[in-house]
This record gives sequence, C-alpha cells and structure tokens, in this order.
Amino acid sequence: MRQPRGVLDSSLAVLLEGYGWMPNRRAGTGVVHTRVLGQRAVGLCGPDAARFFYDESHIRRHTAIPGPIQATLFGRGAVHTLDGAAHRCRKDIFLTLATPASTAALADAVAQAWEATAGAWPPGQPVVLFDEASRVITRAVCAFAGVPLEDDEVAPVARDLVAMVDGFATPGPRHWRARAARRRREAWLSGVVSRVRSGAVAANPGSALEVVATHREINGEGLHPRLAAVELLNVIRPTVAVCWFVAYAGHALHRWPEYRDALAAGHGVTEFVQELRRFYPFAPFIGGRAVRDLSWHGEHIPAGAMVLLDLWGHNHDSRVWEDPFVFRPERFTGREIGQFDLVPQGAGDPRTNHRCPGESFTIAVLEAVVPRLAALSYEVPEQDLTISLRRVPARPASGVVLVPSAR
Repeated sequence: MRQPRGVLDSSLAVLLEGYGWMPNRRAGTGVVHTRVLGQRAVGLCGPDAARFFYDESHIRRHTAIPGPIQATLFGRGAVHTLDGAAHRCRKDIFLTLATPASTAALADAVAQAWEATAGAWPPGQPVVLFDEASRVITRAVCAFAGVPLEDDEVAPVARDLVAMVDGFATPGPRHWRARAARRRREAWLSGVVSRVRSGAVAANPGSALEVVATHREINGEGLHPRLAAVELLNVIRPTVAVCWFVAYAGHALHRWPEYRDALAAGHGVTEFVQELRRFYPFAPFIGGRAVRDLSWHGEHIPAGAMVLLDLWGHNHDSRVWEDPFVFRPERFTGREIGQFDLVPQGAGDPRTNHRCPGESFTIAVLEAVVPRLAALSYEVPEQDLTISLRRVPARPASGVVLVPSAR
C-alpha cells in the first residue's frame, strides 16, 4: 500500500482555496494525501467514504478538532470532541430536544417572529436579509430554549452568534471577533444556568435550558456551568446559523424566480429547501483522527492521521447527483434521501454518531421561512450577490438586500 512521503503542508492552500481545496486535489482513487496544521491528513469523498468515516472503529473525534475551532465554533469540551459512551450520553441532550413536537414548536416560533418582523419593514427602505434573519431566529430560538432575552438584547446576541460561525475558519479580525463573542456568550449563559440551579430563575420544563442545567454525565455528575453554557450555545448557535441558508434562499429566489409562486402557495417547499442545502456552500469538510492503521481503496491511512471528509465535494459529486452544479429542486421529488447521500451537516445516524442532531431544526426553520419569503412583495436593487467559494463560511457578499414594496 502506498504511503506518500514529503507531502507539503496545505494550511495556506485551505485558506486561499476554501471549498475548492479538496476537490481541486482529488484524482484517481479520489484520496488526497496532505498535511494540515503540520499534521498528516488524508481527504476522502463520497457515500462510501462517509460510511467509512462515521465508523467509530475507524475514526474518532477526540483530539481531532483544532483548538481555534473549539474556541470559536463549538466551545471547548463540547459534545463534538467526545467519542463512544461519553459522546452518546452528552448527545442525549440534543436528541431529547430534537423531537418532532419540539421541532414543530421551534418552526412555529420562527414563523411568528418572521411575520412580526417582516410585517414591520417600512416600504421602500432596504433591509439586509442575512441580518434580519439572524435576529428573527435568535429571538425565536431563545424563546424556544427557555433562555431569557430582552428586546434590546436580541441584536447584540444575534451578532455574537453569527460571529462565532463567521470567524471559525479564518485568521485575522473575523477569528478574534468570534473568540470574543464566544467568551461573552459563555459568560452570559453560565450565569443563567447557575441562577437556574440556585432557584433564582425558573426554567421551563423540557426546555433546552432545563435539560442542559439538569443533565448528568456518564459519571453521574452535572455539567460545570461553563460547559453547560457551551452545550446550550450548541443548541442556539447552529439554529441561528440557518440565517446563512435564509440568505441563500433570497439569492435563489432572485436567480430562479420561477419557483416563487409555487413556494408562496406552499408547494415544493421541502424539495426547494433540500436543494438549497445541497447546492449552496455551508461546511466545507469535517475531520476526525484514524484510530489505527487503515486502508481505503488501497490507500494507506496511518494511525493518528487526520481524516477529512469533503462535504462540499460530496454534495457536488456527479456520481451521486446528476448535473450537480445545476440548481434543480425537482431532483428531490419522490427521492428517498439516504443517510450518506445529502451531507451538508454530516452523514449517518444522528442517534448513534456525530451527525448533527439539529439537522431537523435547520429543515423546519427553512420550511417555515421560505414560503413566507417567497410570498413577500419586494424589489432586489443592484448589489453584489457574488458568493466566493474562497471564503469560509461563504455567504452572499451583500447579505441579500431587499426593498419591501407597498402593501
């Protein structure tokens, strides 16, 4: 089995090429041998690779998530950094919350917040869809999670939650804003959890706040208040990150307006939402660490090496998707989506592995917002709607500016 020597470190190339970094290097077997942050790394892509990656006898997450990402996106000690029984125990927090009933309740909260906000937009005054969606979802998900939030707190909390996502994968000002935002929000929610435990604040039964505050680890101990804040943010932050897809929805409705009437009438919403998640860039790849010496299609993966699963490449792989760079929601009509087919938020079974358990939240929030956005009367002024695949996470440059029409 081949074990290439002298491979160059690709850390700078990742920063410069973004989503295209791994697809640009795949050839032959589709395996990429490289180094990232000085560590040996092997990149894989496709449904079979996803099955291989999500097998815990092959790949573990412990020690695999770099410190800068823990310090911004996930939080130190988060569920994403655990494996085995400890991971499954901690993940019960999220599986408890991601029930059909709670998912519907979150979608209802977002719909109500959207209608109140969009209904108050002054005709003729531009609004930035990305920013408006972040505030709408922040208000709704905090209410859903049982986290107290005053009206004047919505905008700064939304900015911090967006900053954590926006700065996780880049050096420089965006990254330092993300770190500062996480420190502020962990301190805020640590205080809320401590007040719940002291009885000073009542947590709604079954709410995320109550579930996190009362969670017991596999050793029977409760979470430290800071770690409880980390996991509470891991309910709230990724939900607010759906504002990326809301902005993409505005972008798609502008580029393909033929879908608007049907969506406004409630037709084809799920298919449109799934195509948004497939077509537009979100997470570029995810990583783990080889538990032992492994072989993938005759390619050697040494024990301890980083293993990277190319999510963007997978969702644009012509072996899985016909005409992958064509936006076509109809591809999902009548199609049963396997656990390893559509992977914007990972693959596999969220009950047993590291696939995001909040994926149902993403879909439900988008299914609530998309038809309401399609039904709005607005103009799209001249602006920069480009989406650079070199920027991680990508987003429309203008945030998608809309000018509401008179009602």
